[in-house]
Amino acid sequence: MMPTENPPPDGVLARLARFCFRRRRLVVLAWIVGVLAVAFAGFGYGADYDNDFSGGDSGSAKAQRIVERHFPEQQGDTLTLAVKADRGIDDPAVRRKVEKVIAELADSPVTGPVTSPYQDGSLVTADRRIARTTIPLTVKEPPKSDVKPLVDAVEDASGDGVALGLGGEMAEKAETPGQGPAEGVGVLAAAVILFVAFGSLVAMGLPIVTALMAILGGIATIRLVGYVMPAPDFTVIVAALIGLGVGIDYALFIVTRYKEALQDGDGPEAAAVKAITTAGHAVLFAGTTVMIALLGLTVVGQRLITGVAVAAALTVLVTMAAAVTLLPAFLGFTGHRINSLRLPRRSGRGPARERRTPAERWAGVVQGRPLIAATLAGAGLLVLAAPLLSMRLSLPDASVQPHDRSSYTSHTIVSEGFGPGYGAPLIFATETGARSDLGPVVAAVRATKGVASVTPPRISRDGQAAIFMAFPATGFQDEATPELVHHLRDDVLPRAPGGADVRLGGPNAVAIDFSADIGARLPLMIAVVVAMSLVLLVALVRSVTIALQAAVLNLLSIGAAYGVLVAIVQWGWLGRPLGFPTETPIASWVPMLMFALLFGLSMDYEVFLVSRIREEYERSGDTRTAVTRGLVRTAKVITAAAAIMVAVFTTSLLGPDVAVKQIGLGMAVAVLIDATIVRMVLVPAVMEMCGKANWWMPGRRKQVPSAIPQVEETAGV
Repeated sequence: MMPTENPPPDGVLARLARFCFRRRRLVVLAWIVGVLAVAFAGFGYGADYDNDFSGGDSGSAKAQRIVERHFPEQQGDTLTLAVKADRGIDDPAVRRKVEKVIAELADSPVTGPVTSPYQDGSLVTADRRIARTTIPLTVKEPPKSDVKPLVDAVEDASGDGVALGLGGEMAEKAETPGQGPAEGVGVLAAAVILFVAFGSLVAMGLPIVTALMAILGGIATIRLVGYVMPAPDFTVIVAALIGLGVGIDYALFIVTRYKEALQDGDGPEAAAVKAITTAGHAVLFAGTTVMIALLGLTVVGQRLITGVAVAAALTVLVTMAAAVTLLPAFLGFTGHRINSLRLPRRSGRGPARERRTPAERWAGVVQGRPLIAATLAGAGLLVLAAPLLSMRLSLPDASVQPHDRSSYTSHTIVSEGFGPGYGAPLIFATETGARSDLGPVVAAVRATKGVASVTPPRISRDGQAAIFMAFPATGFQDEATPELVHHLRDDVLPRAPGGADVRLGGPNAVAIDFSADIGARLPLMIAVVVAMSLVLLVALVRSVTIALQAAVLNLLSIGAAYGVLVAIVQWGWLGRPLGFPTETPIASWVPMLMFALLFGLSMDYEVFLVSRIREEYERSGDTRTAVTRGLVRTAKVITAAAAIMVAVFTTSLLGPDVAVKQIGLGMAVAVLIDATIVRMVLVPAVMEMCGKANWWMPGRRKQVPSAIPQVEETAGV
């Protein structure tokens, strides 16, 4: 191994590393006290989550504002009790059971008056086998501890030919279990991979401890920032997955460089300084790239998505800070004991110089037939991306929840008895006042194909607004429902007398508008993220050609991940074994969040590989030799880092949240594709074909020394 130059003693990162190494007790204590203080404030007094995806100037947002101003009694959430009795609800034993459940629901401190289906015939089907009733909630968002007993009471009453289910958003949240062992399994999997890669329990533990402390501080900070940037409840899970993945990876690069420096004869302090000024420099660039990609989500213009972007970026920022401050302090405690508690390894026999590594042999195969390799790999990615063309966006509802949930039971009973559209009501609202005759509008909506039923219009107490509801003949997730909403807005309402002033809203319309808005703004977000990342990469690698290669190849790998996600989640291929109860559209926020994260992470791997290739090119002047050596030197670290990412993201499939499972699966597939097909096949094949054109930069007259020698050293393992 060629000796590396010591970093300049007056560099910022060098001074930071020395301070953290020498004052390690102070640094560790400051991190512990700081994390505990932030955790106490964040988890104890942090802002509540906000799951209201309505807003802006969409039709559903305008309808919601009318309802809020003139129908305050409509603001509370509701629960829906559904009953299905084989013997009919009038059977004496069934009636006693149903009335007992209704009494328990009505006696709760968070519910209002409940109308019994025995008092209102419209709540019962004609054959008297299915009934429903609505339970108003007196608290806007009651705690799960108050709603869960209601769900349990309904579930306990089921049996003996009677099925009961309790639906509604609050019921879904109350019966949804916590994330459970998912993150724990991810940490365990990462520990096994690190142990195999490093062969030492001490070296394995440092990245994990560093990442866990950073994640705890990051998530607590998210709760505090929520007062300024509200975010939905899935933000914490997403941030934990991202923080765990990048936190362990970043620490992996630094510990790897530290071990190399010790092997080169440096002392512990010099090795820590070298690790931070080389691998730490790369970590700062990598983390900044991920943050820029995440903050690109702000161009979507959705306040909750902005909240998710800021929260995830904050988590990455904290992991970066921990990697370059807390980790060198830990290294100060370990010193030469970094290799303690080693994994027994068999020593190979025979002349090592004569044996070619698997990575070297693979590089020879790819470079020997670069056009064939690039064509086959590119065609494979395009085939995987093909399902992307049929992607549909929506928000999860009760119909896509696990089938053992009470909310799913309620959904199926109500759909059977009153039609699938009962769970997807459309609310029509107008501020034209009591003098307005909504009769023609109601008649036009009722006559529209795809509308099952319409309620009579109701005037507000102040006489300044009116609303009525329509129930589609199709369900929340059916493709025909969004088509019906667009048809009503674009064709039916404008042509009906007075219909131009009527706004169409409701939970279903909110999901449709949100998905449509995301779909319309996604291209802009992609363009912004790609452009910003290109500028950053050109500044780092000093090559327009390589930056363009990276952008195109990253888009290919992300498109392939989208296609696999659609095939599994939307088409149902292997969906049930992977934890998806039924075929469902992709959650609206998943594609754009996936893109921002994956583009940033892919650029990280690109830097670790290409920077090493550039260093070897400047030594040899031969692209083929540089690609071979660069691939050999980075294969191990990229494989280990990708394996950790895949393991962490895959564990999301163990959790209960369907949308989080989607993003976890998509991220795992994308990282796997990026670290194998893209980094190990396409990048070396394309660079082999481009030759000296790889290093083209406008205005460059001669080859200049690399502007980033510190970053280039990080790729070695």
